[in-house]
Amino acid sequence: MHMELLKAIDIDKTFVNHQALTKVNMSVPENSIYGLLGPNGAGKTTLLRIINRITAPDSGELLFNGRKLKPEDINQIGYLPEERGLYKKMKVGEQALYLAQLKGLTRREAQKRLKYWFEKFEIQAWWNKKVEELSKGMQQKVQFITTVLHEPKLLIFDEPFSGFDPINAQLIKNEILNLREKGSTIIFSTHNMESVEEICDHITLINKSKNILEGQINDIKQNYKSDIYEITFNGDTNGLDNVLNSHYKILEKSESQGKKEMRIKLLHKTSENELLSLLIPKIEILSFSEVVPSMNDIFIKVVSENK
Repeated sequence: MHMELLKAIDIDKTFVNHQALTKVNMSVPENSIYGLLGPNGAGKTTLLRIINRITAPDSGELLFNGRKLKPEDINQIGYLPEERGLYKKMKVGEQALYLAQLKGLTRREAQKRLKYWFEKFEIQAWWNKKVEELSKGMQQKVQFITTVLHEPKLLIFDEPFSGFDPINAQLIKNEILNLREKGSTIIFSTHNMESVEEICDHITLINKSKNILEGQINDIKQNYKSDIYEITFNGDTNGLDNVLNSHYKILEKSESQGKKEMRIKLLHKTSENELLSLLIPKIEILSFSEVVPSMNDIFIKVVSENK
């Protein structure tokens, strides 16, 4: 059981007649990747800005390592905002050194760490280029490096993959997983549900300023299962409806390239073993698996229910 590194308690924030956050709670375990999800305008970025002390909540409390978040704790946080912010006219290496020293590294230590990261990302040739000479994706690589360079306890990435091609998105994804392996705690805000499935341990879903779903991804997916089973088979399904009776419902059947499939929903607390015992005399079963909803399906369902 991991201890909490960050805890948000009843965070409220209003901007000129707009309620950005309403009693939002979040508990981020140490050494985890925590997904902060929600539609545009839900309040995600406002919460991230409050954690970074860029703005303050109207009420509520943030705990860091079990005590109230203090200004000096910011040195233990690395923040990659969705709106990137490098100085266009500065040279890449000069800027990276400057930002590293702002976070408390000596020039010598910053140079050593930057050498490691620039070699790892194969971008040594960019050192003396001006930022404005780089593509958006290249600029984001540099900003990613400056975010993680001082090895903070908490890393916050707001839409870290936007602007990346699939190869570089995978590169950054792998690095985020490596950082967790080395002990970092990561808050990861995104619209990309596929990324959430791949790398997050826990999530909070915010909609219209409020928490509407929170927990471990595996638990959430189990909770949103609908007792639907997918079956690949050989044989004829004529008369199957009569055999299955009122305890089961065939939702769909399909056949493509000789492969027959169907989905059956269990009703009235029946078991999968009972279903199999009815199917086996009628058809040859090639595969049988429970349909577990994707995070994308759950996101759409929960947000739709909370309109």
